[in-house]
Amino acid sequence: MAKSKVFFTSFRTQDGENLMEKLCRLCKEAGMESIDFKEKFTAIKMHFGEPGNLAFLRPNYAKAIVDYVARLGGKPFLTDCNTLYTGARRNALDHLTAAYENGFSPFSAGCHVIIGDGLKGTDQADVRIHGEFVRVARIGRAVMDADVFISLTHFKGHEATGFGGTLKNIGMGCGSYEGKKEMHSAEKPAVDREGCVGCETCLTACAHDAIAMSEGKAFVDTAKCTGCGRCITLCPHSVIQPMDERSAEIIVKKIAEYTWAVVKDRPCFHISLIMDVSPYCDCYSTNDAPIVPDVGMLASFDPVALDQACAELVNQQTPNPDSLLGEAKAHHGDHFHALFADTDWQAGLQHAEKIGLGTRDYELITVQ
Repeated sequence: MAKSKVFFTSFRTQDGENLMEKLCRLCKEAGMESIDFKEKFTAIKMHFGEPGNLAFLRPNYAKAIVDYVARLGGKPFLTDCNTLYTGARRNALDHLTAAYENGFSPFSAGCHVIIGDGLKGTDQADVRIHGEFVRVARIGRAVMDADVFISLTHFKGHEATGFGGTLKNIGMGCGSYEGKKEMHSAEKPAVDREGCVGCETCLTACAHDAIAMSEGKAFVDTAKCTGCGRCITLCPHSVIQPMDERSAEIIVKKIAEYTWAVVKDRPCFHISLIMDVSPYCDCYSTNDAPIVPDVGMLASFDPVALDQACAELVNQQTPNPDSLLGEAKAHHGDHFHALFADTDWQAGLQHAEKIGLGTRDYELITVQ
């Protein structure tokens, strides 16, 4: 397979051009205008941020892409799907409120905001793919109804997948309630009862009433558990862990297969901004200090090459000293593994390449 082209530009600007204009110029250089947008419904998939989190992409970037698509004749809308865990984005009404609170409204973004999987996360399209792990991907219906698909990603760390990049934004982000359950199923946890101190942090965090206390210790009802992993991340004593030893590998491979289900058979384009690189997902109601300096903006038709390029650019950066990464004892050239030793982001990109989603071999083209 030939190298994919990934276009890059820094956050430096010159007189007469602001960052939003530069982003559009990057997309033009990357070939976005080769897509026929005329009268086409265009889904722009992004993360609206959990209220309280300030690391998510500013709505100004979204509006720049919305306006660009509209100028090309398209009918753009911003979209995301509901979540599994406790928070402000578990249903469409609360999700829209969260989006508006963070600045993503029809008035500020220049287009409508549509929650892709409906009121309760059950409005889904079943996409048959016959993957190694996924036979039928369950995707938010509004996402699949679109004629053109664009991903606009905030590249950051992630406690379950190493980093949250384009594949995570698309694969996990576009999954319906049942789709997210399937992707997370290998993460169903068990509690080390000897180490459990009964603090009940996990009990409060569980959105599915799957955790209870017995004799002062937590235990997980796997029949109720969706495997969202929130209790694993929030346990202050690290005594809750996935039961499946391959969970880190399986989840990223499932995400790759879900991504393929979303993007196959229609025009797609992908944008990723490496800025405010928080160690954790934007799904949290808070964000830690950026782990590295801001790097730049990237665009490509190949989501695999785009994630590979973003990961390598971040790994080339010197960690910010006053950050979670700066406090890590060893880096070994892989900042994401230094943050979350149990994650396996490379397995996801390898699998994505294997199933024909894209290639990890890329040419980085700098746009001044």
